[in-house]
Amino acid sequence: MSIRTLIVDDEAHARARIRQLLKDEADFTIVGECANGRLAVDAVRREKPDLLFLDVQMPRLTGFDVCAELSGSGDVIPLVIFCTAYDQYALKAFEVHAIDYLLKPFDRERFRKTLEHARARIREAAGSPAPQFATFLAELKAAQDRPARLAFKCDGRVIFLRTEEIHWLESEGNYVKLHTPGGAHLLRETLTGLEEQLPAERFMRLSRSVIVNLDRVKEVQPLFYGDHVVILLDGTKLTLSRTHKDRLEKLLERRA
Repeated sequence: MSIRTLIVDDEAHARARIRQLLKDEADFTIVGECANGRLAVDAVRREKPDLLFLDVQMPRLTGFDVCAELSGSGDVIPLVIFCTAYDQYALKAFEVHAIDYLLKPFDRERFRKTLEHARARIREAAGSPAPQFATFLAELKAAQDRPARLAFKCDGRVIFLRTEEIHWLESEGNYVKLHTPGGAHLLRETLTGLEEQLPAERFMRLSRSVIVNLDRVKEVQPLFYGDHVVILLDGTKLTLSRTHKDRLEKLLERRA
């Protein structure tokens, strides 16, 4: 069986990378390449591919927009493999078995595993993605739409803080303390409320009262009774509860 494959990415070198990796896979036939989402929608309708390698961030129409437009017009969406950098949602994709997900940059071994997933899904097949696809797509788009910086009042001033400047956050009663290179800021907000505004691919809860910026994590060490301690680059030590340990380790693995 020939698996008809469409490659969609606005970067020529990214398309070339996938094309090169598919060269020796006899059961995959590339039916086209597209440099933007609008061309991708037209190509899917024209070529009716079985498999779509789809970049998320593209001009005109994003990868999300491509899927939404095809779904909204009643077109059958092929098996979608997203290619982007949102590692937390890569794990979600595997959990629901709806699609696969290539986290850039990926190597040949990871790509081959993705092809095995695609072959298995197409064998089972049934054409359109599983019901969880729509939920996953909505979550992924929401994560991308989160702001790159926060604005809050402090001592009569309005402070603008880029999210990457936040090392970690902790709840203090009705406030949240933001720890940054320039010191701590106390914000009248809930930890859950701030969590919803932070990029989900970068920030993760360690416990009920602490969220950490994964870019600031240096190492994780075991404590007693299944708990662990997370050590940041500046030496700060934060407790990691058992319920969050596995997820943190998987995320850090993918960021390594």
